[in-house]
Amino acid sequence: MQNSTLYPTVYVLGNGQLGRMLRYAGAPLDIDVRPLAFDAAPFELPADSVITAEIERWEATPLTDMLAGHPHFVNRPVFGRLADRLTQKALLDELALPTSPWCLLESPQQWPQVFARIGEKLVVKRRTGGYDGRGQWIVSRENQADIDSELFNQVIAEQFIPFDYEVSLVGARFKNGETRFYPLTHNLQQNGILRYSVADTSSPQHSRLQQQAEHMLASIMHKLDYIGVMAMECFVIGERLLINELAPRVHNSGHWTQLGCAISQFELHLRALLDLPTPALETAMPSVMVNLIGTPHNAAWLNTPFCQLHWYGKAVRPGRKVGHLNLAHPDKKVIIAQLEKLRGELPQDYQSGLDWAIEKLQ
Repeated sequence: MQNSTLYPTVYVLGNGQLGRMLRYAGAPLDIDVRPLAFDAAPFELPADSVITAEIERWEATPLTDMLAGHPHFVNRPVFGRLADRLTQKALLDELALPTSPWCLLESPQQWPQVFARIGEKLVVKRRTGGYDGRGQWIVSRENQADIDSELFNQVIAEQFIPFDYEVSLVGARFKNGETRFYPLTHNLQQNGILRYSVADTSSPQHSRLQQQAEHMLASIMHKLDYIGVMAMECFVIGERLLINELAPRVHNSGHWTQLGCAISQFELHLRALLDLPTPALETAMPSVMVNLIGTPHNAAWLNTPFCQLHWYGKAVRPGRKVGHLNLAHPDKKVIIAQLEKLRGELPQDYQSGLDWAIEKLQ
């Protein structure tokens, strides 16, 4: 019997919530998306399979070794390059794109030079593996001893940037070099973890910053010959953007697109991987994403109009992303009313972020 599937199977290295949502996005288009645990047993892959990843770093396992040799592992050389902050920063410098001054931290004897050249207040970050606020330290001359000897050569030091606010841009590049971009998203981080995203194109600075951001991210994707969705996190300082970090994959700050755009970031990634026709990305309404972090499930969330709950099926632990809420409506007053309803359904540590999101919509 002839197989009626239109597209090759897309295997996702990693089976967390991003792989799960890629699978959801593929279903309506009859794209078979199969997330794979890193420790899964190797198996015989169909020759036409397409390989992607939900995370840019992974340990060597029999499965990852097998996938690494597949001819259709899209962007395979890019993942390692961007997973290491040393080579990621070097790429930005090579492209003359704005980022915070930085250097590789190699020995304790380097401190005087680093403080003189980079700045008196530093952010020291692990080259690989640190995320959601982990593996990062704020360092000055007074506490430089906090960086243990075994960390040297494993961390970079960046200038601490007193930014105005944070934004991110999620976009995609197709095989023919065409690009698509969502609107810039305002982000609020708390304890190093993204808590809220607000997408609202009526912001006074939106058009000017959007143009800057698209130019920067397009330059990166073209240089890497990248295919698929990539996210770029930036600091806003006055009228300019400073690139903080890149993620060669679908990204937390793009979750709002599941409700706020006809084509979500997850579907966009699959369309780019498979080179499918894709119109310009149009957003019809403002949107807010609320990250649910270490928060038990509350059935009352389901009784919120114009709201979409994504629950990841994980055990609830402090600091762990266990789900998110998407809210969208053409009338921002309706979204504000939704957020006010959620006040009584979310813990105390969400309240200041709700104030921030409401202020962004006013």
